[in-house]
Amino acid sequence: MPVVCLIRHAQATYGSGREDALSELGQRQAALLDDALARRHLRPQTVAVGTLRRQADTARACRLSAPDEQLVDARWNEFAAADVLAHHGSIPPSAGPRNELGAPSGLTAREFQALLDAALAGWIAAAERSPCAETWPAFQGRALAALSGLVALLKGGEQAWAFTSAGVIAVIAAALLGAPSATFLALNRVAVNSGVTKIISGGAGARLLTFNDHSHLEHDRELMTFR
Repeated sequence: MPVVCLIRHAQATYGSGREDALSELGQRQAALLDDALARRHLRPQTVAVGTLRRQADTARACRLSAPDEQLVDARWNEFAAADVLAHHGSIPPSAGPRNELGAPSGLTAREFQALLDAALAGWIAAAERSPCAETWPAFQGRALAALSGLVALLKGGEQAWAFTSAGVIAVIAAALLGAPSATFLALNRVAVNSGVTKIISGGAGARLLTFNDHSHLEHDRELMTFR
């Protein structure tokens, strides 16, 4: 049966003013992922990637394990954090300038995650009523359509990889599990940079086989990052 691996991008440079570029640690994570995939002699028939730099750079780093030809598909892009924070966040106007992710400068990654989680909960609750350019139901539909489109390209026994982001992986995993939307928050929060989620597709449709495999990083705790 066809297999799709959803690969979260490696660590980006949060708080640097260049949030969409891989950090030095992210480059190392991507190299370790590539080595681990190459040692398994896995060769995907199709590789998809979103249009975000951190996604493309992670895919590019996997030059030993992934084909050079890639299918660029914006449906694999992350939700717009800045838009969600602007409409559902609790940031006062006096907070000053915001970074590319829509958060006040100076926040730690942990502080930013707490702020984002609260805004995401409001976004989910608002559903179609959200003033965001992309509502929660639209994001769900977009991510699941990207998965369906990728599966449709595969024959039995073939494999595809999609280099994407934590939110996309979390919303797909929650949907495949039949879990409530709030489960997305818990899955999104624990997605490890460069982690791999495996989905199989058969007569009963797509099914989640493994979530967030990061065994290529487990030899060094410092390599495990969540933002």
